Amino acid sequence: MSDASNPACVRQFRQVLLWPLRLMPVRGSAGHLAKPWQLLADMGEASPWREVVDEYIGESGRFQERHYNEFVTFLPYAQRFLYGDGRGRKGGAAAGSPMRVFRRSDVRAVRAVTHPGTSPVTLDIAHIDLYFFLDLDLVLLNVEVSANDLTLAQAQELMYRFGRGYPAGWDAHGQALHCLSSAEWLGHDGQVLAQSDANQRELFMAHVSSHRAPRIAAHWAWLLEPLVSDHSDLSGALRYRQIEYYRMPQLAYLALDNPRALSRNDFIRLGLVTGPAAPGHDTSLPYAQQYLADFEKSFCYDRFWGDCGAAPNTRYLCSGHALVVVGDAKSPFYVCRERGVLAQFRHQHFLLFLIAHFQKAALLMFSDRLAEALKNLDIADAGSVRLFKRSIRNCFAGFLRFTHRYWFHEVSEQAQVRDLFRISARHLELDPLYAEVKERIGEMSQYLDADGFRRQANTVVRLTVVTIFGLIGTITTGFLGMNLLAEAEAPADRKLWIFAIVFVLTTALSVYTMVKSKRLSDFLDVLSDERASSWQKLKALALVWQRDGRDKD
Repeated sequence: MSDASNPACVRQFRQVLLWPLRLMPVRGSAGHLAKPWQLLADMGEASPWREVVDEYIGESGRFQERHYNEFVTFLPYAQRFLYGDGRGRKGGAAAGSPMRVFRRSDVRAVRAVTHPGTSPVTLDIAHIDLYFFLDLDLVLLNVEVSANDLTLAQAQELMYRFGRGYPAGWDAHGQALHCLSSAEWLGHDGQVLAQSDANQRELFMAHVSSHRAPRIAAHWAWLLEPLVSDHSDLSGALRYRQIEYYRMPQLAYLALDNPRALSRNDFIRLGLVTGPAAPGHDTSLPYAQQYLADFEKSFCYDRFWGDCGAAPNTRYLCSGHALVVVGDAKSPFYVCRERGVLAQFRHQHFLLFLIAHFQKAALLMFSDRLAEALKNLDIADAGSVRLFKRSIRNCFAGFLRFTHRYWFHEVSEQAQVRDLFRISARHLELDPLYAEVKERIGEMSQYLDADGFRRQANTVVRLTVVTIFGLIGTITTGFLGMNLLAEAEAPADRKLWIFAIVFVLTTALSVYTMVKSKRLSDFLDVLSDERASSWQKLKALALVWQRDGRDKD
């Protein structure tokens, strides 16, 4: 733990992880797609997750001033996304939010060891949530932890190592790289509920070799249960796949004795989440100087980085992947949980960060679905083509719902929230990603339309050919009402036999004409060409019955 005289002592530390995952569709008993949150709720005692009843239902004592401040921060369409629609003046049922939240309460703390041989740090669990969204196969894991009186290096190590779904590799001694050396989830009585297995290299390598997909570390896999990885051998109705990088996006809150004592190098390492400098290299930058020349302009929000205001010397660092706020622990407004910066960090800032990463995850999910639809397409298989068309149409309809329900560029008119959301969206490149996915879905939709028009045109051509050749026989036999066979006065059974024979012959001739309609259409094209000679027209007629050279549509 830190020395109390150290100006870089982190008096209060909070870290919020937000990990987007893609849910695999589940068919219900009636064949329709089941709602994942409903499946989770129906598990009852078999699942540790319980749906969170929001504070906006009017129960006495639940709705606090911080909830009101959070609500009025956002614009109306963002409010509808986050909280749903309320009852109107004339009554009626309130419409719930398209966002559903589940929480587990059996985990009290996490005990983390950053490097082999270092002392463990115990972080208190504020909450562990799952966020589901209507009409989108997405879930966001949210974990918030807190601690007091850490050194700056400890805070940097936790920010750098804690939120990793699996190790990036191992060193020569078999120690996992870039992640915690050890992580243990602790229950309310201190018992170990689950622990990491990042140092078991063979397990991760064998999984990738067999499944062509990374293996989720044991402590994260346990935390998500009964949700299971789609590439694991475990059984479970709710299955997920990784959709983004294995480093979880995060928010961090640091209250220091003297934030002005931090160097530019410290802020760079906090903002870009690179971990602390090596011992004895405190002044060294994590990257080249020319790369970091515009760090303050690109990643720092210094609206409150001064000696004035309610929360002086407060600095926001935003890189898209992370949103970090650093401030003075002696400022009452900065550490206030009800109205101050800490309350804003846990509510307004968390929600704007959630919206930005939710939008990115949804766009990546649509991109994955398009790629999978194309991968499974076999144009020689009619069943595969039908599944492809259904997948693209469902994806197009889902993208329309996403656009009109979840896609917006502004979430607030409050300058701080608006600016932080813009910075996050810019670093996440949401607008280019949206334009790319929209273009891809548009191209798929245009392909389906063009294919439909082509098939319709082919059908019209075939029907036209059948009509032309059928017209010859119709006019010939029906000229002036002439009957080739005078059987009007014949017995009924004789007329029935004649009708059956003519019906069979006419049907066979029509079917044969339909089979040859493509070649007959080509013959009619040559026949109508005034520049073609009689010999060319005869050759075109002969091609109708030629066995080789089969036509392909």
